[in-house]
Amino acid sequence: MATPSDPSESSSRPRAWPRVLLVLGRVALGSIFLYAAYSKLYFNGGWHLGDYQFFFGMAIDSYNMLPIWAVEWMARILPWLELALGALLVIGVGLRWTASITSGLLLVFIGAMTRALILGIKIKCGCFGNDEPLTVITLLRDSSLLVLALAVTIGAFLIKKRRAAVSS
Repeated sequence: MATPSDPSESSSRPRAWPRVLLVLGRVALGSIFLYAAYSKLYFNGGWHLGDYQFFFGMAIDSYNMLPIWAVEWMARILPWLELALGALLVIGVGLRWTASITSGLLLVFIGAMTRALILGIKIKCGCFGNDEPLTVITLLRDSSLLVLALAVTIGAFLIKKRRAAVSS
């Protein structure tokens, strides 16, 4: 019969489950962001790398929050930012910064969606392409993504802190 290991040895060794949860969370969130970028760049059976910003710009403009120059800028940049954040989350590069930026971006999205719902503006969300209406369900879905992004952000900072404490 095997003897139990010394409890002091097992308590000094970091547990694997926080890292596993962090990997699962960041890969799930990254995959969702990759799909969001894909749905803005590929629709109606083809890639729209030359004109995606016009379609996505209409969704952004329907929120009635930004001047036209900002709408055009956001429509051009946002799908590529989502693509970059998604890829960085999946591969785990710069996780503290990437997860923090992702959380901030989701917070901005949720703020705009909440404002539109409060004002009773009937629009398309623009989250995953141009065909999804903005509803309370959409807001709840994006809020759950924010919870996941915050969990990944906090987990990334805690694991980095733990590594620093163990190495010193």
